Amino acid sequence: MKNRKTKLIVLFLAAMIACVGAGCTDNTAKTGSSSASVTSSAAASEDESKSEVSEESNTQSKTESEAGESSAESINETPASDSIDYMALVNKTHPLPEDWEDKLETVHMTNSVGDDVEVEKKAYDAYLRLKEELEKEDIHVDLDSARRSVADQQRIMDDFTEQYGKDYALKTVAAPGYSEHHTGLALDLYLIIDGKDVVENEDMIQYPEIWSKIHAKLADHGFILRYLEDKEHITGYGYEPWHIRYLDNTDTAKEIMSQGITLEGYLGTASEADVSIDLGNSEIYTQDELKDAVIQIKCKFASLAGCELKSIRYAGDGAVNDENLNRMNEIDNGAGYTQVAEFMMDFHTPKNPESLTLEADRDYTDYNWWLARTADGGWNIVSFGY
Repeated sequence: MKNRKTKLIVLFLAAMIACVGAGCTDNTAKTGSSSASVTSSAAASEDESKSEVSEESNTQSKTESEAGESSAESINETPASDSIDYMALVNKTHPLPEDWEDKLETVHMTNSVGDDVEVEKKAYDAYLRLKEELEKEDIHVDLDSARRSVADQQRIMDDFTEQYGKDYALKTVAAPGYSEHHTGLALDLYLIIDGKDVVENEDMIQYPEIWSKIHAKLADHGFILRYLEDKEHITGYGYEPWHIRYLDNTDTAKEIMSQGITLEGYLGTASEADVSIDLGNSEIYTQDELKDAVIQIKCKFASLAGCELKSIRYAGDGAVNDENLNRMNEIDNGAGYTQVAEFMMDFHTPKNPESLTLEADRDYTDYNWWLARTADGGWNIVSFGY
């Protein structure tokens, strides 16, 4: 998941290179100047302990493209037992396989702003072919970030917790061991427009037509768009046009992209059924403000493994009162909230739910979600349940 603040923290802690955040980007980008290191190496095992998990990562063996093949066509072969599984699912409920970092083979490259980026070897080769094809249409991209170790993720979590508090850190930063960037297969792109690096999220989102052209070519090189619009309840993250995932199989990538589904949906770990969203007719909040709140709810819902979301609806302006606002501030220890909103949700639990607080194979209706925000902040989920 792309986050410039997160990237800066990683770079600072690793003492690798200069700051490339807002106001520090190189406006004289060298298109096509990225270079990979001559040697590649297997990623070292982490000394830090990984998160304990109660279930194995849900994986599905797929055939691979022949090593060294320069064309976009799939040439399938059975993966070796000591190789990584390119279809491995890593998200908020599926951790990185324990032996992943021992098997992972990566290369390092330097992007147009001078950042060192580590990428899984075959994913990088496929990226170079994608980049070359895009440049034929005068579309220029580069790699902002790719692999991030479990240890790096823990340092990011610790820094965000110290600087912004535990709640904000948990909402913003993937838990160590549960970030797709650990795989080395998740690539965050940035654009180069008229020779200038466009790296900030809010700037990149202003080029939907360019992203659409990029997305149209992903599957030909074994990539998929990972975080789709309106799929936050499945992926756990909002729409990110820059975040792509390598699968090492063009046929599978084409199937996923043509159907407009998530990796979770393809692997059968989540339902792709439509979700009903009712924002009502508020006289207090705009539709965009309520949409932002719904996205927060959907991202949190993705942590309820195996549950199928049916609907979310705004409970109405009647819940926006001082009594409920005071209750939110009491729950969050005087957070200074100035606005409150209530939403209702319908969902169905799996036959074997992980959470002991949810009954198995049950329809939950009118499940309450309470959100609040400060005058200059975004929505926070304060509580949910009956």
